[in-house]
Amino acid sequence: MRKRDIKKQVWINEKENKMLKSNAKKVGLNESEYIRSLIMGYKPKELPDKKFYQDMDQLRGISINLNQIAKKANSLGMIDAPLYKKNYEKLNEFIQKIKTTYLDIEKEK
Repeated sequence: MRKRDIKKQVWINEKENKMLKSNAKKVGLNESEYIRSLIMGYKPKELPDKKFYQDMDQLRGISINLNQIAKKANSLGMIDAPLYKKNYEKLNEFIQKIKTTYLDIEKEK
């Protein structure tokens, strides 16, 4: 069943239409999703460029490598586990910070 059962129709001019299409595309939403997010008080952020996703892939690869190294070193008994865990958590916090900065939408105050 459809969650939205109320249809609203608005009239906009050509300039507003171009802005709506452009803004919705920049944030990766369709026009309806974009308008609804604005109504709910959110300010969608623009999608990051390709470099961001390349950086995220690189960070993810680093995380995987660290995890593999830790498993092997731990099985051989040659690593300071608390120190590794602390660094691994820092890396995960950094990844989350990047996601929050570039991908999450924020509510206007």
